[in-house]
Amino acid sequence: MKSSDGEILKRLRKACGRLPESTETVTFGHPAFQVNGKTFAVLEEYKGELSVCFRVEKSVQDVFLGDPRFYRTPYIGKHGWVSLKVYAAPLDWSEIGQLLGGSRELVAAQGPRRRRKTGSG
Repeated sequence: MKSSDGEILKRLRKACGRLPESTETVTFGHPAFQVNGKTFAVLEEYKGELSVCFRVEKSVQDVFLGDPRFYRTPYIGKHGWVSLKVYAAPLDWSEIGQLLGGSRELVAAQGPRRRRKTGSG
């Protein structure tokens, strides 16, 4: 991770930390932010491009995809996820804060993650 990548993660932590019940974890080797055990934001590198991934309403996903700063998040894009290219343009942390808040609300509305039963119980 480049030093500038570390600064991005630091700012992302601060922005997510302002959101209620936000926790940080690592998923698939990437810093991820969750509410009720469900991920609402991820900082990941895909094909050499550092990006912040968010969940958006599927009905507006194409609006984001019309902006060259965004692309459909690999693997989970079909569920309404978009990725913002960190170095495509100067970051607007106010915009990112709104995207984080919206993503958190969408994920929180789904309710807590159910734990799978293990064993024969």
